[in-house]
Amino acid sequence: MTLNSGTTTSPGPTAGAARMPGYAGTLAAACGAVFVAQVANALPASLNGLFQQDLNTHGSQLTWITAAFMIAVVCFEFTFGVLGDLFGRRRLVAAGTALVAAGSAVAALAPTVQVLWIGAALNGLGAGAMFPGSLTAITAVTRTARERAHAVALWSGFLSAGAAVSPLLGGMFAKVGSWRGSFWVLVGLALVSMVLTLTLATESKAPEGRKLDVPGQITFAVGLVLVLYGAVEGPESGWTSLPVMLAFVFGVCFLAGFVVVELGAESPIFDLKLFRNRAFTVSSVVAVIGMLAFLGACFATSMWLGPVQHQDPIRVALPFLLLQGPAFLLIPVVSRLLHRVAASWLLTSGFVLMAIGCLLFTRLDVTDPGLGAFVAPALLIGIGFALTVSSVTAVALNSVPPNLAGMASATTNMLRDLGFVLGPVVVGAVALSNAGSAFAANLSGADLPGGQAAAAREIAQAGGPIAVNSLPPGAPGSAAHGLALDALGSGFSTAYLVCGVAAAVAAALTAFGMIGVHARRSAESELSAPLPPGHDDTPEPATTR
Repeated sequence: MTLNSGTTTSPGPTAGAARMPGYAGTLAAACGAVFVAQVANALPASLNGLFQQDLNTHGSQLTWITAAFMIAVVCFEFTFGVLGDLFGRRRLVAAGTALVAAGSAVAALAPTVQVLWIGAALNGLGAGAMFPGSLTAITAVTRTARERAHAVALWSGFLSAGAAVSPLLGGMFAKVGSWRGSFWVLVGLALVSMVLTLTLATESKAPEGRKLDVPGQITFAVGLVLVLYGAVEGPESGWTSLPVMLAFVFGVCFLAGFVVVELGAESPIFDLKLFRNRAFTVSSVVAVIGMLAFLGACFATSMWLGPVQHQDPIRVALPFLLLQGPAFLLIPVVSRLLHRVAASWLLTSGFVLMAIGCLLFTRLDVTDPGLGAFVAPALLIGIGFALTVSSVTAVALNSVPPNLAGMASATTNMLRDLGFVLGPVVVGAVALSNAGSAFAANLSGADLPGGQAAAAREIAQAGGPIAVNSLPPGAPGSAAHGLALDALGSGFSTAYLVCGVAAAVAAALTAFGMIGVHARRSAESELSAPLPPGHDDTPEPATTR
């Protein structure tokens, strides 16, 4: 037996024996942690309309609520992966849940939308630790590709379950009290998850060759924040405005500097050698594009039903059961398919279903408040997401050597979450830009009283057509409500089309990029799949508490 910072590595059973000690507890704690992290992520989905009413927000400010969370996740997920390898994945996940509890408390008390952004960013930092920490923790207590595929499918299912339950949670509390109550519930869930992690999970590390890469972290975070700032603010501030243009220019420069830094770093947070593996490269690219399509469609749906149609929060939440629920309900099916069917088929089929669902969404009528038209496209997208999210993760982890498992985990999560953050940003940019142009054109040709037209034009310049759409009857500019509603319907229909095209591109890249890869991997999976960090060719258990 060897001692390592309070953890013990004990001799293990021979290959083919029962599961490693700590498997069940670690898997339960990891699934609980990712569930809480995703509840924090998806909670604003049914509340955007209430945020607009209570905090007097406009289009880009609503986008920032979602973007602040995901930007924090993406910017620091690399470093969190390193910290987990150095100091322990269990400690990392527990610290992340503490951050989510703190961020949710800030959000619950937020007097302005700017304070709500701070709460969302703290939640994102916590989730950024929980996503890679929980995923790497379960890879450290699995022996074979089959067992790992089952664990990853379960982990991904709880991730989607959190996203499905979260809007309902927000909607119910908005119905009986205030949206703030849902954030207090999240505080409680985070504290419970932290206790479960500390008591059930097995500690694991992989410190060999892992160091913090401060220059890489700084250049990546600054570059990404600047580029996304320009993308979010462009539709309302103007794409040629000086702040937006400078944000894009300096952001690209910092991201280019990040690549240069990583190429020369002794211990990079982002090892570019991972992309020499074709399976990892293809899965990484389609993860970004496909998840952009998925969360873009989810964000467009929350905006369509909330700030655009002003529907009840409970009704806003219902389509998310179809968008997110299948990934949880289909856990047993996906787990078996991951072992029996080539991942290229699963990924391609899933992205095709998502593309069809997004294209069906483009046929929605913004003046129709019924939910029937959401059923088929939301279900198709939900099933497609169920087939793709686990497959992308499993392919990435099974395509790298053991010593890079922690980095591959962080990289896979980061790229998936980069797609998630790009989804709302791209949808917001496309929808609001198109809606603004359409509203301006419609308003100039509309037969409205002079005072109403001038007021609507002034309000649209300040807050976009979404602000005009929210004016109470009789208020200056409210006569242009119908024009704003039609413009927003057109803008978000275009955004759904962009999401459909992105999903179709991901399907095509998978179909052609994976040719010949997974037939070979499936034949070798039981013999050559990477073992948890620190293992040799004869499986032995991960470090235990």
